[in-house]
Amino acid sequence: MSSPIMKFFQYEHLPEHLQEISKPIGDLAMQMDGTLPDGAEKSAGLRKLLEAKDCLVRAKLG
Repeated sequence: MSSPIMKFFQYEHLPEHLQEISKPIGDLAMQMDGTLPDGAEKSAGLRKLLEAKDCLVRAKLG
């Protein structure tokens, strides 16, 4: 079962120019969620990755 935060890494709803930023980060998040054991550090890492994704998508928006 995936972590609840994973829903925020979805990118299919975004325009293509934003998907090119969001998809690699979402893919990494899915890999980490599937590979690492549940715990506080995994949750913190995914949360920080989500923050980074949000920042980078906003950077693309200019």
